[in-house]
Amino acid sequence: MALRYRFQKLREKVQLHGDNEQHEQTDSWSNRDLIPLPPARRTWGWFHFFGYWAISSLNISNWQTPNSFLTLGLSVGQSMLIIVLGRLLIAGFSVLIAWCGLEWHIGFTVQNRYTWGMRGSYIPLLQRILLNFIWTAVQCWNGGRLIAVCITAIWPSFARIPNTLSASMPTTTYQFVGFILFWTFSTPFLLIRPEKFKLPFQVISLYCGIGMLCMMTWALATANGVGPLWSTGTAIPSTSMWNSSWLIMSGINQMIGGIAAGITNGSDFSRYSRSPSHYVGGTIASAWIVGIMVSFIGLVTTSAAQKIYGEVYWNPPDLLMVMMDSGNGSSKARAGVFFLSLGFALTAMFENICGNAVAGGIDLAGLFPHYINIRRGAIITFIAAWVVQPWQLINKATTFIQVLSSFSVFLAPIIGVMATDYYILRSRKVKLSHLYRTQDSDYWYWHGVNWRVIPAWLGGWAPTVGGLVVTVQGKANPPRGLVELYYMAFLIGFFVSSTIFLVLNKIFPRGGMGEYDEVDIYGTFTAKEAARLGVVGLDDAGDVIEGVERAADVEDKKGTTEEVVEKN
Repeated sequence: MALRYRFQKLREKVQLHGDNEQHEQTDSWSNRDLIPLPPARRTWGWFHFFGYWAISSLNISNWQTPNSFLTLGLSVGQSMLIIVLGRLLIAGFSVLIAWCGLEWHIGFTVQNRYTWGMRGSYIPLLQRILLNFIWTAVQCWNGGRLIAVCITAIWPSFARIPNTLSASMPTTTYQFVGFILFWTFSTPFLLIRPEKFKLPFQVISLYCGIGMLCMMTWALATANGVGPLWSTGTAIPSTSMWNSSWLIMSGINQMIGGIAAGITNGSDFSRYSRSPSHYVGGTIASAWIVGIMVSFIGLVTTSAAQKIYGEVYWNPPDLLMVMMDSGNGSSKARAGVFFLSLGFALTAMFENICGNAVAGGIDLAGLFPHYINIRRGAIITFIAAWVVQPWQLINKATTFIQVLSSFSVFLAPIIGVMATDYYILRSRKVKLSHLYRTQDSDYWYWHGVNWRVIPAWLGGWAPTVGGLVVTVQGKANPPRGLVELYYMAFLIGFFVSSTIFLVLNKIFPRGGMGEYDEVDIYGTFTAKEAARLGVVGLDDAGDVIEGVERAADVEDKKGTTEEVVEKN
């Protein structure tokens, strides 16, 4: 009995509690971080989104993007064409999927409930949680390499630290210490709420952006121009079964697929926008323009460095180590490398926190609203990095990382049904109150699952998963048709799932489409938004209800008086 009492007390202590006056009810489907955001919490302006996408762009992966296409035999011009078109599509799809968050101020976690059903929404949610766990770990490991460069710039002997780890562990003490420090330095930032991200976005994006420009300027000045890599022409091997057109298509698909996870949960962050124009302006300016510039700077810097050192160094940590001769260079060189590597590390740190840990916190909150909010979920996601053991994935399981990068095969169909449901079937109308309850909810469907979305989702990735398998297996002569489908996986998944979902809903229609709450019961909208959506504000609704009640009282009294007169 005492044990049961203690357990009950512990449960009450860890349960979340919201301010009911602010409509922050906490139950099995809702908590403070899942409700539609009220105007007071929508604090992001255009620079927030510029910084959000800049941090996503100012990273090692985007810096190295041209290398992926040059190694296939494409020219510099063709590689940059892929980057320009790919980044444009990324910006376009991001705005498309995030629009629900801009209008109704709900995130991905809640947004999927009206498409998949209250319980069915766990399917895309669990996929996102798995990806968040793994990518958080991988990003911590990559960030650890940059921290190791910073330490070497201060204490050159660190690069020669003896390896004390066992032979069975596929890493070194040098790398592992960098990982531990990166993870440790990142952890305090998990306590910052997304509403307060403005200062980190400003500082880190400006710091890293200026650092990249300085790195390119130094390389060009030292090399007296761009190196031979810049003049690379088309050199597709004669043994290749693909021409430049198919390789360009594959490159565009690879670019969109690489950030598909971020596109999927775009509404998690767009809901914090003060207005749609802030999100659209910041996204296009940064996701497209800055993304192109970073790849361009990486290409120019790598080419110039080739002229200086005689080798091609696409990976910034490797290049930075060469620039200071593995710590044996001059104090001037080491100081420069320290500040450059610190800029890369800070960007990797906050990209990981915002794009993976915080997003993971939101997704976990959707599974356990009673006990997990963004902050607790982000901490859980970060702790999971130790369970995932990224040193095993990065240094041994290169095939697994390739599969992880190709996970857009399964995400594109999710994005497709989201877009079709919101824009075509519902005409951008959502019943917010029905997203947080199971009784009398239009979004409960059959036992909490909208069966129509299951065949639509399966049909979206079924044609392309075969190409993914043969590509990962590395077969010398894979079936050409399977690989061609895989090279268009994102677009195929998006449009096939969209079409199947649309047809099923036309054949088996569901009531409640295009309907919305006529009263803003959560206090979500400004007066301007309420007027545009045709929603009555909560205060105005109270006045209307009170007026109706008074009229009803008058009618009742009038009827009573008439009855008395008739009796007399």
